[in-house]
Amino acid sequence: MAHDSPLSAATEAPLDADRARQAQQATWVSIAVNVVLTVLQIAVGLFAHAQSLVADGMHTLSDLLGDFMVMVASRRGSTPADERHPYGHGRYETAASMILGLVLAGVGAGFLLSAASRLQSTEALPALHPAALWMALLTLAGKEGLFRYMLAVAERLRSPMLVANAWHARADAASSLVVAVGIGGSLLGYRFLEPLAAALVGFMIIRMGLQLSFDALRELIDTGVAPEEVASIRRAVEETPGVLGVHDLRTRRMAHRILVDAHVRVDARISVSEGHRIAELARHRVRSRVEDVLDVLVHVDTEEDEELAAGRHLPSRDVLLAEIAEILGPDLPQTERIILHYVGKQVEADVFLPHVWCCDARRIDALRQQVADGVARRPHWGRIALLCQIAP
Repeated sequence: MAHDSPLSAATEAPLDADRARQAQQATWVSIAVNVVLTVLQIAVGLFAHAQSLVADGMHTLSDLLGDFMVMVASRRGSTPADERHPYGHGRYETAASMILGLVLAGVGAGFLLSAASRLQSTEALPALHPAALWMALLTLAGKEGLFRYMLAVAERLRSPMLVANAWHARADAASSLVVAVGIGGSLLGYRFLEPLAAALVGFMIIRMGLQLSFDALRELIDTGVAPEEVASIRRAVEETPGVLGVHDLRTRRMAHRILVDAHVRVDARISVSEGHRIAELARHRVRSRVEDVLDVLVHVDTEEDEELAAGRHLPSRDVLLAEIAEILGPDLPQTERIILHYVGKQVEADVFLPHVWCCDARRIDALRQQVADGVARRPHWGRIALLCQIAP
């Protein structure tokens, strides 16, 4: 079995710190834009008697909450691994993505309720000042520009949390478009356009928020990565020298990182140290080929799981050593070394005899016949090989 130690992920700290710094820089830009737009929307909305613009300004305030959540989660998520969090703190980003998605869905539901209310009383809507339309268009341009900027940063950093926040900005741009259309239609005399468009965009925002929350939920319940990524990981393991097969390959995400568990099959007669080296090579190969992989836990098997399960009834090492001693007889000198191989439903053994004792060919032949008879009486034994220790 091979895996990183709990604190080995600390080597990723410089990269994670730089990633967190870039994420926070993008978030500060979002905060600045939202503060300016919020103040202008509310001020112009009150001046122009545009309640929709004031409501959109209040909606922008929800972005500030989202931005601060992103900053906190990004900072916490970049904290290096510790004893209680051996895989790091990346799930803070996942939790923030889920909360932002739910907030987004709530905002969409608010649009629907507001639109339904306005559709029932279009005649009571007050006359608007043209300044409200210019402010709505300015807000639309600012929100769309912010969305494109944040989405580019999110894709570069492969951060689901930043993607969620970027789409939150796009939802605000959609709401600003609704406000612009509604104000424009109101100025032209078509007062029903604003609530109707608000209802349509409300559905879009709800769908977007629920999708973001669902994606975060899939990560929290350890949903595997995409099939093409699994195929790349499997190829990397299978192409490792010494690996005879791969099974029980499992993956899960933690923010932008991937955690992998894999069972690899190796020759049953190699040493423990060689099996461990093969596992280490497989782990290194996966991490070097698939850049998003944080850790790989490799379990070494000598056979398929079905065959291993069939051989679980085999005796333990101390019982088998006692049987070997009984088969060899009391006259045999102390053996140099005994290596056991659990192969299928049987056990094999390599018994190393002292070099001096092996010089008598007739005695060796008699011992081999004695061993063959002893193995034949015990069905769980496959073979016992007598080997001579080479003199130093």
